Amino acid sequence: MEINFRALPALMISGAAVLASCNNTATPKETKDDAADSTSITASTGHSYGQAYGQEVLQYTLHNDAGTEVKILNYGGIVTDIITADKQGQKGNVVLSYDSLSGYQQKGQPYFGALIGRYANRIANARFKLDGKDYTLAANDHGNTLHGGMKGFDKVIWAASQAGDSSLQLEYTSKDGEEGYPGNLKATVVYTLTPDNALKISYSATADKPTPVNLTNHTYFNLSAGKDSNILNQELELKASRYTPVNDKLIPSGQLQPVKGTVMDFTTPKKVGKDIAAVKGGYDHNYVLDKTSKDLETVASLYDPISGRYMEMATTEPGVQFYSGNFLDGTLANTRNGQKYVQHAGLCLEAQHFPDSPNQPDFPNVILKPGETYTQTTVYRFSTK
Repeated sequence: MEINFRALPALMISGAAVLASCNNTATPKETKDDAADSTSITASTGHSYGQAYGQEVLQYTLHNDAGTEVKILNYGGIVTDIITADKQGQKGNVVLSYDSLSGYQQKGQPYFGALIGRYANRIANARFKLDGKDYTLAANDHGNTLHGGMKGFDKVIWAASQAGDSSLQLEYTSKDGEEGYPGNLKATVVYTLTPDNALKISYSATADKPTPVNLTNHTYFNLSAGKDSNILNQELELKASRYTPVNDKLIPSGQLQPVKGTVMDFTTPKKVGKDIAAVKGGYDHNYVLDKTSKDLETVASLYDPISGRYMEMATTEPGVQFYSGNFLDGTLANTRNGQKYVQHAGLCLEAQHFPDSPNQPDFPNVILKPGETYTQTTVYRFSTK
């Protein structure tokens, strides 16, 4: 049965319905050959994720003919699954997740798979000044604001619909004053799984007052698909010759320091665990990408030598936050199999503008003004080698 996604609210979808075939790709240069009927979206309530705020939480599945699947919730826009094959053809979920809503709602849940906004990362002292006016935000991280505040975009219900022939579109309007931010902000995020096993995430937003905007996705990757309890032996490359050093509360100093010759250097592939003991607290830093434009460029790769899985990351953003799962401590567990999420169980590569940019005039601008449109595109492409 086919469903007109736009004609029905997400709450009315029941059963499992294949919605459409795909003709989108994850790269700016689409060709007709790339647009084969090889991807579809299924809306399924067969495995319920429960309710939040009196609304049903649904999971949506994108899959292609190669057997890759991506599963997404309308709660927080959370990516619960990215199922890809290893070099032996065995499939596994390469992201940290839960199989019930209660996992995502428990105390201390570290943003697994979620959309982050209105402002990703930290803003110092939970305040900023804009056009001569002081704004106070929720101080939810050692006196700073982190990932949008107490109820950021990771904890809201997004309106789901089909975008084009292949993609899942999520929309949310953040009201003027929500979490202390000025202006009504309408945010749209489109997830697309391509025939060549890439997950493309396209963001856009408009506002009726000047406001800081910095959106990202907070998926934790472990390319072993859980066979290795941590990511320390996986090899990371970041095309970033500089990073933004931080204080003990992870707020940038405002400097851009070179990584060459330091433990921060990932300009050539290096095991995540090689130098991590020399990094106080582990990696949780914004890397300044070596980009020549605002176009989509490949900026990072991750490789698991055991499974052979290889992930490339491309983005339009000027920075990426590399977080090595430092605060995971084994108290959270995978509700599918009971495996505990120990320290460094997964890593995040969060495409972004820089942390604390509203208070750092030398950092790239993050203020969205009325009449402008915020856009951001990030692609995670999966293969084996």
